[in-house]
Amino acid sequence: MNKTRGFDHSGSTFDSFLEEEGILEETEALAIKRVIAWQLKQAMKEKHITKYAMAKRLHTSRSQVDRLLHPDNIGVTIGTLSKAAKVVGKRIALEVVDATPRQSFRTQLQRRASGELRGKQQTTIGAAR
Repeated sequence: MNKTRGFDHSGSTFDSFLEEEGILEETEALAIKRVIAWQLKQAMKEKHITKYAMAKRLHTSRSQVDRLLHPDNIGVTIGTLSKAAKVVGKRIALEVVDATPRQSFRTQLQRRASGELRGKQQTTIGAAR
């Protein structure tokens, strides 16, 4: 009896798949934007800030706020994100981490959420505290 084995997926990760497809960085950028958009929406809801009020405080149009809050629009500048965060009493924190050994983006988010990365140096943008 001749048994054929399929591709052995053991040891491979979703990140390695995305990297092989050439879309890892784009996928990570989209995930980051989705998280930030969600966080801004939550903060707006907590502070009872409408999109119209947000637009007024940012000195822009409501359609620009819609683009800012759209989870798939990764073309938003860091400056715009920082201003929006300040409006809702938050700030944006960016961090540059070693590329190797590569940790999955999910692992990095889990470590950050657990407070494991809090002691590391961070670059912060915006002054709202």
